[in-house]
Amino acid sequence: MANCHRNDIGSIALDRPSTATSSTGNNFRLWTAFTGATFRRKIFDAVSCGASSRHRHQLMQEMLNDTGSQSQPPPPTTTMKSVLKEFNDPKKPDKVVKKPNSNGKSEKLADLLNLVETETAAETKRKVEALEELKRVVKELQVEDKERNVQAACRVRSLTKEDSEARMTLAMLGTIPPLVAMLDFQDSDSQIAALYALLNLGIGNDANKAAIVKAGAVHKMLKLLESPNEPNQAVSDAVVANFLGLSALDSNKPIIGSSGAIPFLVKSLKILDTNSRSQARHDALRALYNLSISPSNISFISEADLIPFLLNALGDMEVSERILSILSNVVSTPEGRKGISIAPEAFPILVDVLNWTDSPGCQEKASYILMVMAHKAYGDRQAMIEAGLVSSLLELTLLGSTLAQKRASRILEVLRVDKGKRVSENFGGNMNAAVSAPICGSSSSSSTNLNGKECLVEEAGMMSEEKKAVKQLVQQSLQNNMRRIVNRANLPQDFVPSEHFKSLTASTTSKSLPF
Repeated sequence: MANCHRNDIGSIALDRPSTATSSTGNNFRLWTAFTGATFRRKIFDAVSCGASSRHRHQLMQEMLNDTGSQSQPPPPTTTMKSVLKEFNDPKKPDKVVKKPNSNGKSEKLADLLNLVETETAAETKRKVEALEELKRVVKELQVEDKERNVQAACRVRSLTKEDSEARMTLAMLGTIPPLVAMLDFQDSDSQIAALYALLNLGIGNDANKAAIVKAGAVHKMLKLLESPNEPNQAVSDAVVANFLGLSALDSNKPIIGSSGAIPFLVKSLKILDTNSRSQARHDALRALYNLSISPSNISFISEADLIPFLLNALGDMEVSERILSILSNVVSTPEGRKGISIAPEAFPILVDVLNWTDSPGCQEKASYILMVMAHKAYGDRQAMIEAGLVSSLLELTLLGSTLAQKRASRILEVLRVDKGKRVSENFGGNMNAAVSAPICGSSSSSSTNLNGKECLVEEAGMMSEEKKAVKQLVQQSLQNNMRRIVNRANLPQDFVPSEHFKSLTASTTSKSLPF
């Protein structure tokens, strides 16, 4: 036996002379019939005991004896290294060949993809057809045939009623100029068709609103109403609706206001006030509100005598809040405040609005107008007080909304400060005279004392007058409140307050008055 002495177990090879059972070579071949657990146990025992070459030969001999008892044919020639590699390396699992799924999922996916492609193609075809139709409409507007122009304008109106993409596309194709040119036609049908087509083109599209004004539509609309004959009411309503839509854009407000549209809207509002066309009335009020947002238009509003008309229209709950919104914009400029100040019965009307407990929005807007007037217009404060503002403000601070209470308190504060200034001005001269104290023992001390007593008496008299005035205001406020309570309770008009209530009003002091 040729022994190969090495420490590497994996390099051990057993060499023996060939026997009758071996026909492949000189090397002895290991059989693989022994179990893997037995082989690993032998290897582990040899390594853990520090086996030498002699032990390795013994180990291999034992393994050969274990396998010699098997009846299987001898395996091919191998070495120890290949045996160890076979038992140490994990056996790789065989690859699983996936068979094609026969449940039809791939066919369904293909059908879905085909459906999406079909829908995309249909959508593209629909958009192409819609674009071709819009192009045909624009061509119809550009031909010199009035009937075809009117039909095309009606088609534009229907296409742009609820389609924002159609509005944008038609404007890009050049629809606005021919529609504006149709306003020069003499028949009302053409004018109405063009007006409502322009109205729908501007809905929700600021670029179209600016383009319509830039094309000269505002002046052409006003020209329609300046004819010697009475303008068609349908044309007038369509022009009002267009001014409402166009005035929503801030850049259009000064242009429309300076063009003369405000007097027309005021005139239309006065006419509509006696008619039953509530939609046109609301459109005119909303258009005036949009225009009043621009300070440059307040002077045109004042010149058109809109402020007195709006003040007299207060009381109609359908439009009162919108009217107060316009007046809230008007009061922001000196021209607007002057227009309110000179309007007849302006402050009594506004003070009466403060008592509308069922309309907090109107109360808030009316209190804002009075607050600005009291703060900016010094000369109007007395007129406000004479109109019964104080008692209404006192009630508003208790029963009004949070915003109305804050504004009412602010107005009372302004009036209190103003009252203090007037009192100090009345006593200014006497107070200056009493600044220096008299010198005791001087020859003029007696005369000084006499003058001081006279000043004190005069001051006491004036203070008593002030207390009387305050007491009178308190009693007047309580009586007014009682009268309102009686009216709200639907009591008889000849209702007489009880003696207990009279005693309360008579004994009330000025401590309950904020100023």
